[in-house]
Amino acid sequence: MLTVFAGLRAQQDRLHALEAAMTAGDHSAAILERYGEEQAQFDQAGGYDYELRIQQTLTGLGFGRADWEQPLSTLSGGQKTRALLARLLLEQPDLLVLDEPTNHLDAQAVEWLEHTLYLWPGALLVVSHDRWFLDNVVDTIWEMSRAGLEVYSGNYSAYLRQRQERWERQQALFEAAKEKLVNELEFIKHGYARESTHNIAQGKLRRLSRDLAAIEHVGLLGMQGVPWLRLGSEVHAAAARPLTISEAAQQIRALKPPRTRPPQLRLSLPSAQAGGPHVLRTHKLRVGYPGKPLLEAGDVDLLRGECAALIGPNGSGKTTLLRTLLGELPPLSGTVSFGPKHKVGYFAQAHDGLDPERTVLAELLWRRSLSEEKARAYLAQYLFQYDDVFKRISALSGGERGRLALAMLALEGANVLLLDEPTNHLDINAQEELQSALESFPGTILLVSHDRYLVERLATQIWLVEGKKLRVFRGRYSEFVANTGEALKSSEPGKKKARQPSLA
Repeated sequence: MLTVFAGLRAQQDRLHALEAAMTAGDHSAAILERYGEEQAQFDQAGGYDYELRIQQTLTGLGFGRADWEQPLSTLSGGQKTRALLARLLLEQPDLLVLDEPTNHLDAQAVEWLEHTLYLWPGALLVVSHDRWFLDNVVDTIWEMSRAGLEVYSGNYSAYLRQRQERWERQQALFEAAKEKLVNELEFIKHGYARESTHNIAQGKLRRLSRDLAAIEHVGLLGMQGVPWLRLGSEVHAAAARPLTISEAAQQIRALKPPRTRPPQLRLSLPSAQAGGPHVLRTHKLRVGYPGKPLLEAGDVDLLRGECAALIGPNGSGKTTLLRTLLGELPPLSGTVSFGPKHKVGYFAQAHDGLDPERTVLAELLWRRSLSEEKARAYLAQYLFQYDDVFKRISALSGGERGRLALAMLALEGANVLLLDEPTNHLDINAQEELQSALESFPGTILLVSHDRYLVERLATQIWLVEGKKLRVFRGRYSEFVANTGEALKSSEPGKKKARQPSLA
């Protein structure tokens, strides 16, 4: 971090040298004038607070004082990423480009970074799948799609509204343009039937043939308002032979809506029959490992239809608590009980329920007796198509493994879901689909997640791990933040004022 301030530190050394000379008895006008100039420049450049800035930045990104003298070579990959981010923030470049900056940060560090970037004086270009982060930091969204780069004004919530409006507008334009082609063809058919209008119909068919040739090359919406001469020689050549009426009708019927929407997961989570009102109860529960207690969960009661979000620092025992509730680990003390007629489904953060040696298709067929055709149709809902189904699970990306784990979870018909970081590695579209499926899930959910947008939309209560104890807050995440001060005072997604661009 100190390398960022090499110039300031050199100035500081010069000031110290001048101070030493004055201490030794040199009080000449020249040295006093030089000291005054150097001191003013040092102060203006932030010389008296750069060490404080370093300390604040390192602390904000999760480096305690014990880490400050640690050699970089001994840091983990995640720690190195955070250290690089800290140095970039201290450099204060005019343009800061960040690729998934919230990865490797716990919730407290993410909130500190949000606050820092919200007040950032320069320009930011951020790639992020963290929707809450985008809501609180950015004022423009650039979406990459098949159509190119689409620009939306505002934060993530504003982007969602505008994107839906754009999809609906393009669909309406497509339907109107297609209807116009159908009407033109009907006019041509009637025109050919009468001798008096036969020549007019021929001319209109040539024009319709030309339009359909253009649509073949640039799409129905792509040719809207574009002069014929600008459509290129390929289109002109294709339109040289007029179509027959039947050929034109066939091409019009084959027109497909604009492919502006990305491929969608078709995720549904059917629930088994409802159980009793009390889904999960613990009594004086302590979890951890022999000689290493992690968490006192105490007495909690999760009711049917509720969603509890379990949040807290990395390594605080959240996954251990889930595994204890599932019976994979014995409690150190106390009891866990699920109510009658409750079937539990578990989504593991590491996806360790998947066999890495199987293919995607084999994993599904091992769990459910299906024909290959039906199995492939089911996997296609989770975007595993064509040869993707023959990939070994060990060769899948993190996002692909997450989608496959969700596909397997949906087969179980559970009415209680224990989810450990289900949105990790999922792109934003997949996160939106998962959120939609969980919002319509009729059962009960216990969710471990750093995805605050998902927590805000789903959770009816917050389980906070704090100081090796579990504290329960009944209400939404934004209410929890407002009432407890556990996070920076950021407002509900979509309600926060956008960053103000500086024109200075």
